[in-house]
Amino acid sequence: MKRLWLVKSAPWAQRKVFILAGVICLAVMVLAAGLATGAEPRLVVTEKFHDFGKVFEDKPLTYTFPIKNEGTAPLRVEEVDPDCACTVPDYDRVIPPGGQGKLTLTIKPYSVLRDFLKHTKVRFNDPDQPELELTLKGYVQPIIEIQPNHIVRLRGRVGEDVHGQVRFISHLAAPWQITSFNNSIPQRIAVSVKAEKPGKVYLLEVRNISRESGHYGGKIELQTTSAERPRLIVRVFGNIYPSASGSP
Repeated sequence: MKRLWLVKSAPWAQRKVFILAGVICLAVMVLAAGLATGAEPRLVVTEKFHDFGKVFEDKPLTYTFPIKNEGTAPLRVEEVDPDCACTVPDYDRVIPPGGQGKLTLTIKPYSVLRDFLKHTKVRFNDPDQPELELTLKGYVQPIIEIQPNHIVRLRGRVGEDVHGQVRFISHLAAPWQITSFNNSIPQRIAVSVKAEKPGKVYLLEVRNISRESGHYGGKIELQTTSAERPRLIVRVFGNIYPSASGSP
């Protein structure tokens, strides 16, 4: 109370000195407390990117990124946020000071095709590096390749030879076969399958047989001897116009 009375009764210049001294004293106390409890985690990651190269679609793609904590407090993984539900994370949630943990990312089979690039954001309790982005890339080759694609579009006039083709190319080590197929619109299209390279390449031919103009859609479901791809589906869309003579 006596010190407070002295401050209040002192001239304004002296009061400012007292106030400034008090602020400095408080700042020193806060700094000292921070130094006493200033343990912090420090994230160290030696790699943020992995290239799988050329792989097949039927296998899971897994890679583990090492994570180090070179700080003096536990490093916590607060959140792992992949840009695709096909990427499944598995990680050490807490890494002790001076320790090393891991963060594993797995892309599910049949989730990506051709060139892919997948990003995953990871958030930590490191105040200097709160967020990190990990990247997986590669080229996924289908085990059964469909060329040019799984859709056949038939466009033409009634009476014309309107047809399309699809090739199935196997990248399996063992021979495979297309054993049967089901045509959902037999009144519209005729379907044939033949082996160009037995055990390796099959050719699917689709031909319009409808004598009526109009639009239609259907599918061809093919059964195979492959355990990995026992079924293949080709979609068919027809756009058949009246004949040039004007008759239906």
